[in-house]
Amino acid sequence: MQKKISDKRLARLLQGVESPARYTGGEYNTPIIKNNAEVKFCMCFPDTYEIGQSNLGVKILYHMLNDMDGIACETAYAPRQDFADRLTSEGIPLFSSETRRALCSFDMVGFSLGYELGFTNILYMLELAGIPLLASERNAKHPLIIFGGTVCVNPAPLKAFADIICIGDGEDVLASLTELYKTCKREQKSKAELRDNFLSKATLIEGVYIPNRTQSVNKAQVKDLNTACFPNAIQVPNVQAVHNRAVLEIYRGCKWGCKFCQAGYIGRPVRHKSVEVLTAQAEALIQNCGFDELGLASLSTCDYPHLKELIAALVPLAKERNIRLSLPSTRVDSFLAEYGEQAGIGERKGSITFAPEAGTQRLRDVIGKRVTDEDIERSLTAAFGAGYTGAKLYFMIGLPTETEEDLDGIVRIAGLTKYLYKQHKTSAKPLTLNISTSLFVPKPHTPFQWEAQDSREVARQKQRYLKDKLQAIGIRYSWHDSGQSQLESAFARGDQKLSEVILEAYKRGCRFDGWTEHFKFDTWLEAFEACGVSINDYLGAIDKDTPLAWDCVDIGITKEQLLKIRNC
Repeated sequence: MQKKISDKRLARLLQGVESPARYTGGEYNTPIIKNNAEVKFCMCFPDTYEIGQSNLGVKILYHMLNDMDGIACETAYAPRQDFADRLTSEGIPLFSSETRRALCSFDMVGFSLGYELGFTNILYMLELAGIPLLASERNAKHPLIIFGGTVCVNPAPLKAFADIICIGDGEDVLASLTELYKTCKREQKSKAELRDNFLSKATLIEGVYIPNRTQSVNKAQVKDLNTACFPNAIQVPNVQAVHNRAVLEIYRGCKWGCKFCQAGYIGRPVRHKSVEVLTAQAEALIQNCGFDELGLASLSTCDYPHLKELIAALVPLAKERNIRLSLPSTRVDSFLAEYGEQAGIGERKGSITFAPEAGTQRLRDVIGKRVTDEDIERSLTAAFGAGYTGAKLYFMIGLPTETEEDLDGIVRIAGLTKYLYKQHKTSAKPLTLNISTSLFVPKPHTPFQWEAQDSREVARQKQRYLKDKLQAIGIRYSWHDSGQSQLESAFARGDQKLSEVILEAYKRGCRFDGWTEHFKFDTWLEAFEACGVSINDYLGAIDKDTPLAWDCVDIGITKEQLLKIRNC
């Protein structure tokens, strides 16, 4: 077994490293790690510490596992290159934050995957840990490698690297897997028998997909969020996280059914927490964490049916501790003035975020975004009247049936926002307005899973068109790299052949692909070519009768139902 890194050796490793506190561990609210635990689990996030520490799903599962008898869970994040180089030069395998245990000495190593462009970082972390990248090259002496998260609803591109892939909500799946492993470990005769016995029995757990053993799988689903695990205290990061706040999950799922939204479909049905449960959880987080902001998180927070009562219950708590309440996910048609007034405590109101998605009513109807121009105007008016001095508006380009008129509609809404702020502002501050567009990515298990994605050339033309139009009226515009969107689309709808492409791209130096400054699209295209695969094969329209790589996954909605929604 690998020795744990001593304080003295860690101090030497960290000399000259950027933000060394990313790697020291010891975060406030870190639970006591059980040294004699029967099952040792490392929860990995394939991106930097600052991003991983902002992920609520990781925090929920981390605390849930540590609350279980006989289970110890630690964490690891993708190190920046300077620290990775130090580890390699010193011959030290990647280790956990809490006890500095080498990842290769854990029983299980899990990766939380919410974004396709994190795939090469899985390989990056495995290699730094001294764990074979391919499942076929691992044996009983290696930890079991487990993937979970939104992207796993199409397991095909990941099959070569995973021992287990979890589909759906993670709580029950991970609890069942670790309990099963604990039982099998007590019965073991050898490590090889333990591994084979465990994997054979794990196929019976709902939501578990095991490559080459599982034919089909139903997604796992937490039935009652009121009784589901939720931490009373979460780790406070050592450095500034991307979202440096406590977060309260108020419900899962979404009632609207926008045709492009994968999270809305795989998260069905909608499940709410009660106001009483949420208030108790908020009290605990405020008491135990020390953050100055509490976020109310869901796919569409303002659609929580008891939001008025919840905010009424939380405002006194927030005022007492000088905590700001934030509504990070807001449908423009459901943002009421009273919510805006109560959510911003004191004078710290900043930007409100809305996602109209499309610039015209016609295109919003096509994509199932049931928001009208009147809704947009009413909601922005309410926000500015409540004291907000900034707005971030998110749109998609490349949506099915999009025309130039739809792009002009984005410009029109931007101009309307400036006008409404001038008419209804309650502050002397100038408006901070940001317009952002992403490129439509057809996702599995949505009504638009058969649609084509715009070519890179067409996407760039549309981006230039919007840039010129918005700059002409003095509005800041940002857009998502079309190469990154193409890669995301290819892996979202990819098959097993893409495992080879991922491995080849990693060997050619691709990692941190979600970061524009690190993204190497030309290198990815070289990797596709080297593997005899074309990225364009995964970007076009798919015939409705073509078998899909993700047909093995049942999320509770049939193809026939999705096609009916697509055509309505």
